[in-house]
Amino acid sequence: MVPSQRQNMIAWLAARSDPPDYGKLIVYEFPKDKLVYGPFQIEARINQNTEISQQLSLWNQMGSRVIRGNLLVIPIENSILYVSPLYLRAETGQLPELKRVIAAYGDHVVMDETLAGALAMLFKETAPASPPAASAPPGAPAKTSLAGPEADRARELDRGRANAENCGNRKTINHLPPVL
Repeated sequence: MVPSQRQNMIAWLAARSDPPDYGKLIVYEFPKDKLVYGPFQIEARINQNTEISQQLSLWNQMGSRVIRGNLLVIPIENSILYVSPLYLRAETGQLPELKRVIAAYGDHVVMDETLAGALAMLFKETAPASPPAASAPPGAPAKTSLAGPEADRARELDRGRANAENCGNRKTINHLPPVL
């Protein structure tokens, strides 16, 4: 929810769709002293990203039409993850095809071919630099990368998401916190 005449988000409201809590509302109110980007601000940040805007312009002029999916606002712990699918439809075709996934977290916006790839890029960029642990075995994955069961789960989530706007897939996307 955004206040009148402003674009920052002050709360997040959702209705449960699982029995026995069907129809119950969940409200997350954000602190007044913290700026939380609203959907229009995230859309503007996506449009201002030079790599993304160049790719969109290129696709739009090559006999195809870019279709931006709905921006999903996903609360995770004390932060917000924004995810938006990007579809490409040929001028002669009727069915759009999922081509990219755009993800935003904090001040970072990334685009990748898969949800797992976008999340890996996003959290590799936003993870604080930490010195390597001296006791880590050689070849062990860094803490900031998705590896092992987490990567498998992220790939599983991505494979199971044919259309990010499908309600059943929103349930899958809501299980992202354990992956992250």
